[in-house]
Amino acid sequence: MLRYFSSVILLVLFCQAANAQVAQDCMDAIPICNNTPVNGGTRDFGTDDFNGAASSGCLEPTTLGTIESNSAWYRFRTNAAGQLGFNIGHDSSEDWDFALYQASDCNVLGEPIRCNFFDNSEGVSFVGVGEDPTGDLDSVHYEDWLEVEPGQDYYLFINNYSNVNSGFSIQFTGGIWETNPYDALDCSIVSNLLGPPIAACEGDDVVLDATTSNAFNYSWFMNTGSGYTQIAGASAATYAVTSSADYRVVVATNAETIISDVQVGFNPSPITNEVSDETFCQSDSMAFDLSVKDMEALGDQNPDDFIVSYHSSASDATMGIHPLEKEHPTLVGQEIIYVRTTSMANSDCFDASQSFVLEVIETPLLTFSEEEVICETVGTLEIGETNPDANFDYLWSTGEQTPTIQVVDAGEYTLTVTNTLNGVSCESTRTVVVSISELPVITNIDIADLSANNVVTINTEAQDVFEFALNDGEYQSHNTFEGVPPGVHTVRMRDLYGCGEVEEEIVVVGFLTAFSPNGDVLNDLWQIEGLSTLNAPIVTIYDRYGKLIKQMNQFDAGWDGNFQGKPLPSTDYWFKLSYLDNDGNRTYAKYLQSHFSLRR
Repeated sequence: MLRYFSSVILLVLFCQAANAQVAQDCMDAIPICNNTPVNGGTRDFGTDDFNGAASSGCLEPTTLGTIESNSAWYRFRTNAAGQLGFNIGHDSSEDWDFALYQASDCNVLGEPIRCNFFDNSEGVSFVGVGEDPTGDLDSVHYEDWLEVEPGQDYYLFINNYSNVNSGFSIQFTGGIWETNPYDALDCSIVSNLLGPPIAACEGDDVVLDATTSNAFNYSWFMNTGSGYTQIAGASAATYAVTSSADYRVVVATNAETIISDVQVGFNPSPITNEVSDETFCQSDSMAFDLSVKDMEALGDQNPDDFIVSYHSSASDATMGIHPLEKEHPTLVGQEIIYVRTTSMANSDCFDASQSFVLEVIETPLLTFSEEEVICETVGTLEIGETNPDANFDYLWSTGEQTPTIQVVDAGEYTLTVTNTLNGVSCESTRTVVVSISELPVITNIDIADLSANNVVTINTEAQDVFEFALNDGEYQSHNTFEGVPPGVHTVRMRDLYGCGEVEEEIVVVGFLTAFSPNGDVLNDLWQIEGLSTLNAPIVTIYDRYGKLIKQMNQFDAGWDGNFQGKPLPSTDYWFKLSYLDNDGNRTYAKYLQSHFSLRR
């Protein structure tokens, strides 16, 4: 953020047409107090105050072979404590250097305490101490702030290296001007009848007053660069100035003749052009770049000569205080922005007559889900914005113009919501992907039993969209359960979208897939292990023709392969297992392998 509006006391721009040498050397340094000097340009180096030295601080000889070339000297004395800086404004095509000495005698300047000798290959318009008024915080043409105390004397040497110059201006800055806006610099060093140099804006009334006791004649002269010439008809004690120049008055009294000179500079007063109202859509950043309005405000005025600032009130704009950040944070609604155009050469020259309305339109915020599922058992689904705004327009890719729609098919559905105000439309778009979830169906359950780690696997055609649970356990994404104890269990399956849930009752028991009743004591009997976990279990064994061969309960030792006392042949036999459920109904166990082999 630029802060010069509150800290700058006065800035005076150079005169483009003048070429006079303002100060030939350090001994004739122009005293500065609270009004800053007007320099009409520097031409010819005058006396080289550095006596042919190879350097002074950062300064080095120019193309003329000496440090001082096309130069000007100024001196000032601080009258308060605090932070002090200055801006030297100049044409961006020219190269200006400076050195600041803390000294009260030109004969003992010492080394400069601030110095800048960088060339101007970047084409900047300012060099100085403190902060570049354009906001460039990394400018190599600026040195650190000064911390000053009252009564300190300084000499400021300004030198034109490019040997092509149209003059410069000086603008003092820093906190010292906030605490002491009218006496930061000591004006007692200016012993001049007409006072210190005068900075004014075009159209200002500037009257020079040379009133002196016992004076009987006043003669006024003006110098625009070619020497002083008398102003015809100007013979009063006062003279109204209308143009930039050096002015001299010769006062004749009975005792003496007094000659006094003063510089007067008029700076262009900017005009703020009409700035159009701005309407834009709300965004995530919620900031508006005010700098895009600069060219409207400036029109055909040179942006190097003027700066545009923006304020939240007319009084702030008039006073040049509290400028808004160029990236201005905004809220939905209207705001009046007040515009100030200020001369870079003289902050007293400004125009704060214009303002514009900044209106932020709400961009619709869409809150509905981008993925939806139609349950097969329901067959339809409402999608879209369930909390609509009556001021918004709604349009679906289907052509429907309602905030929500009913859909029955899977696919992609896009909704565009538009808020239009003052001819500006702000819109948001969201696509909903709709899929159909089928009712969960258990196609098969694999039971790997007769082991210390019984494994149950629930099989379905679309495993990725279902969750599984055993008995009252937590649902899990995978379909296998390990370490299932023998007995009756309930397996459950549900889809991820809440469309349905199914469950099956299974029996986990163990049995031999083959036995051989040959009297070797190994697998002589076929039996089912774990029947004791069931309520009134009954096992029935059949041959391949469905003939009942054997019926057993949990108390039977097993089947020996005989029927009515006679051995049956080696082949496959089938069985069923039934038990009483919790309601007392006889139920046949599902998903068991229902046959085994007899081998002799």
